Order: sequence, then C-alpha cells, then structure tokens
Amino acid sequence: LERMTASILSNGRHRGAFGVAGGLPGAVGINRVERANGEVELLDHIGSTEMQPGDMFVIETPGGGGFGSPR
Repeated sequence: LERMTASILSNGRHRGAFGVAGGLPGAVGINRVERANGEVELLDHIGSTEMQPGDMFVIETPGGGGFGSPR
C-alpha cells in the first residue's frame, strides 16, 4: 500500500430523496475516511483527501424515498 489522493463526486448527502403519496424522505448518504489512527474525517459531497496506508474510505449511499403513509 502507498499514499494516494482519493476524490469523490456524489449527491444525496445534504437532502434525502423525496417521498411520494405521503411517504417519508430517504436517508442521506455519508462519505468519510476512517484513519488508521482511529480518527474519522467527514467528507462533503464533492472533494478529495490524502489517504495513507491503513486508512479506509467509506461511502454510505443514500436511501430511496418512501411511498405512501408510513403508519
């Protein structure tokens, strides 16, 4: 493993997908880097960061919006 620059271009990180017919919005996604030393760096929807051996780039994709009443 070696140092590298990781870049991301994503959406759905600030607002979840809308629901229809009374459905609730979906969950937003999250981009983060879990550093080898235990620190966590949250990334915006567009950006880049330097990665070191042992770091982990994590992408949690957003959920879809609901359909109909959630009751």
